[in-house]
Amino acid sequence: MFTEKRVNRLKWACRRGMLELDVLFLPFVEAAFAELVDADKLTFERLLTCDDPDLFAWFMGHQKCHDPELAAMVNMVLKRVKVYGE
Repeated sequence: MFTEKRVNRLKWACRRGMLELDVLFLPFVEAAFAELVDADKLTFERLLTCDDPDLFAWFMGHQKCHDPELAAMVNMVLKRVKVYGE
């Protein structure tokens, strides 16, 4: 389902206008994306379509994401990046 071309597009979409988001998304895709089930891959892909200010607020804990799937993905990214960053 996720071809190499599609994953490369995701990697490109991980390049945001904010460094704080860049350092979360790209390491996550490189280290953990392949291990996700397809439903989570689709959720991550959908997460990348959100606006940067919303993503920043969710990842920095300034606002709560009201979409349960996206909120779970935010938590997953934060946990995985923290593990790989240690």
